[in-house]
Amino acid sequence: MQAVEMSLTVIVVLVLLALAFDFMNGFHDAANSIATVVSTGVLKPQQAVAWAAFFNVAAIALFQLKVASTIGKGTIDPAIVDHYVVFGALIGAIAWNIITWYYGIPSSSSHALIGGLAGAAMAKAGTGSLVWAGIGKVVAFILIAPLLGFILGGTLMVAVSWLCNRSTPRKVDKSFRRLQLLSAAAYSLGHGGNDAQKTIGIIWMLLIAAGTMNAGDSVPMWVVFSCYTAMGLGTMFGGWRIVKTMGQRITKLRPVGGFCAETGGAMTLFGATMLGIPVSTTHTITGAIVGVGTSKGPSNVRWGVAGSIVWAWVLTIPASALIAAAAWWLGRFIL
Repeated sequence: MQAVEMSLTVIVVLVLLALAFDFMNGFHDAANSIATVVSTGVLKPQQAVAWAAFFNVAAIALFQLKVASTIGKGTIDPAIVDHYVVFGALIGAIAWNIITWYYGIPSSSSHALIGGLAGAAMAKAGTGSLVWAGIGKVVAFILIAPLLGFILGGTLMVAVSWLCNRSTPRKVDKSFRRLQLLSAAAYSLGHGGNDAQKTIGIIWMLLIAAGTMNAGDSVPMWVVFSCYTAMGLGTMFGGWRIVKTMGQRITKLRPVGGFCAETGGAMTLFGATMLGIPVSTTHTITGAIVGVGTSKGPSNVRWGVAGSIVWAWVLTIPASALIAAAAWWLGRFIL
């Protein structure tokens, strides 16, 4: 891959923009990690975001950078990457995150970034610039991730109900209030491990394009630490507009249901991250919450709310791609 001439100022600005997206990812998706544990009353909001942020950052010690590699090399042709493409991708993702946060819609930051990359790449070099194998995995997991969350969350809820059928509701509630701390920690580990790596992949892509490192080099540790830290800080500030939608509007959750949803979601995220597949943590936890609600009967799920969330999923990639294409064009004049 031929290096693109970039000034140090442009590189610094784009790295900071990438970290701003990472911060917003944590801010926007904090609800995914804390909604159930807050809505069930196990932790107060300030405690919950601190708990989630700690484990977002702790994921740095657990996962290899396979998701970062997929983003950096497996979604668009590295040969067409320049500062305009990176700028367009980040603006597309950030803009869509702001729009959906404002309206309290739990959309996917991950798919906003993928859409942004695709939109900026196509604006520059057409559809031939897309790596269809990588894009195909992402699109497939729009369905697979929430389906796995649904199955695992629902199955766990049925299994726990069967195991605890002779216990009093008060005893079950007390036990799972403690266990939900563990499930929230596990989900936050999976959230940090998958989502922080997406920004690592973007900065890695930028540095290779700028010629400051080669395609075969390892990701600099300053990139890894800064991305995990930025995401953890974003989670600390929390996207409160989305918490209510995730925690109570889809289905009414008690600690046992919150535990099952978080555990099912965490299992899905751990598997996807180990395989290097960038998935939506929003889709995953939503599927798990719906699975828990459905296990108690379909009438326990507010399908209208769930349907409006699915529409946001459908729109995320094309909407962020369109914004990114416009930002790519604008970036050619201002960078």
